[in-house]
Amino acid sequence: MAKRSTSVLQRIRVPLGFVFAVLFIVFAAPTPLLMAIGISIAFLGLLLRAWSAGHIRKNKEITTSGPYSRTRNPLYLGSFLIGLGFTVAAGVWWLALIFAAFYLGIYLPVMRIEARELTQSFGDEYRKYAESVPLFFPRLTAFGDSDRGFDKDLYLKYREYQAAIGFAVVTFLLVLKIFLIKYYG
Repeated sequence: MAKRSTSVLQRIRVPLGFVFAVLFIVFAAPTPLLMAIGISIAFLGLLLRAWSAGHIRKNKEITTSGPYSRTRNPLYLGSFLIGLGFTVAAGVWWLALIFAAFYLGIYLPVMRIEARELTQSFGDEYRKYAESVPLFFPRLTAFGDSDRGFDKDLYLKYREYQAAIGFAVVTFLLVLKIFLIKYYG
């Protein structure tokens, strides 16, 4: 059952993300100040995702280097920061409610299901890691093999540059929306 749940949740999270992005752009009412704050938060999330992608070796080992030495789900934390930042930039309170519902409803269950699958695959090694490293919010000190460096080939293999392209497109559309609101009301 866990495998089926994961595949359904993982399949719908991206299309739902695009639906949210369209709603977000249509209803956003950004201001320069909110843009500056929100884009800064989103950019930190983008950097976290990039750093994470350069460390993870999916389905081959338990990654404990880089951001994985502080949180078990730095990619999802990065996505959360990107969404939070763009939500702040949008300047519409009810978009924050939709974002929170989307994130909690999709990503929290996926993180829990993936943790179960990793426990099944890696047993005690993963249990030890999970006991020491939080599911989502990072710990202050590093755990494990934090000496392994960033691997740009992994970043490219997992096509994490697509997040940077999406970041640029949404930022451009929000800036455009500021100008449209200013000049066309």
